[in-house]
Amino acid sequence: MPIYFLKRVLYVIPITLAVSFFCFSLVHLSPGDPMDAVVSPDAPSEVVAMVQRAYGFDRPLPEQYGRWVVRAVQGDLGLSAANGRAVTAEVFSALKNTLLLAFAASLIGFTLGCVFGTLAGYFQGSLLDRLVTGIAVGGVSVPHYWLGMLLVIIFSVELNWLPSSGAGPGSSSDWNFEWAYLRHLILPAVTLSVIPMGVVTRTIRAMVADILAHEFVEALRAKGMAERQVFRHVVKNVAPTALAVMGLQLGYLLGGSILVETVFSWPGTGLLLNNAIFQRDLPILQGTILVLALFFVMLNLIVDLAQARLDPRIQRG
Repeated sequence: MPIYFLKRVLYVIPITLAVSFFCFSLVHLSPGDPMDAVVSPDAPSEVVAMVQRAYGFDRPLPEQYGRWVVRAVQGDLGLSAANGRAVTAEVFSALKNTLLLAFAASLIGFTLGCVFGTLAGYFQGSLLDRLVTGIAVGGVSVPHYWLGMLLVIIFSVELNWLPSSGAGPGSSSDWNFEWAYLRHLILPAVTLSVIPMGVVTRTIRAMVADILAHEFVEALRAKGMAERQVFRHVVKNVAPTALAVMGLQLGYLLGGSILVETVFSWPGTGLLLNNAIFQRDLPILQGTILVLALFFVMLNLIVDLAQARLDPRIQRG
């Protein structure tokens, strides 16, 4: 296990460098001038030159990239071109809200996905299996933003049961574990949980159905083993694949919540990215994308190590 752990950690280093390079390159390849977010079009050329020097936009791109990476390693992602605030503070302030939303959505989606997938796998071909499969396919097919707007119309506008925007009363960006704040979390979390629920349901359904068809399951039952113990063996064989799928889905929730956060005005990284795109705020764009990508990389590392712990055959491979 220590050797496998060391190998996986060493793989993270070149991946991290590649991620930082693509984050920097893609943002700079997009159309538009980042100076438009800092100075007005009719600003004197002396002011424009001074601001370019302050943000480093007057230097060649390779040098800009090198300076950005060095500062990023030290925890300094620069200053926002739109409001002059520290990018690190802006990103991590929004990131905690995105993590809260992603974990709430994953808790709902993964729990329902595991339950639905296991039931459908055990009762494959039945009416329950067809019903669960239909729900899973619908969950994967429904667009996030459309479902979010539909839930807002039903539960916020028509029924007036739940708030439609913000992370707390008065459009607060600071979240607390209180009912007044939990009410704001319900609709975006449910909206974001639908796709991972569908993916996990279909994956576990297929895995459970496949494992139940193996000869070792029939042998366990022939020996008189209780169904509860058989179920434990099925879960042990399903767990590594299910864990990998859940890890990927959690990573997608972190990076793919931009539309949901925009619909519900949830003050997370998705809304921050959306605003930065319209404001052409390159430092915010680069910093947010880099942090989310690094979270995805670290999440994959954790999932790989957890899989190796559950299934020692992965270490030998």
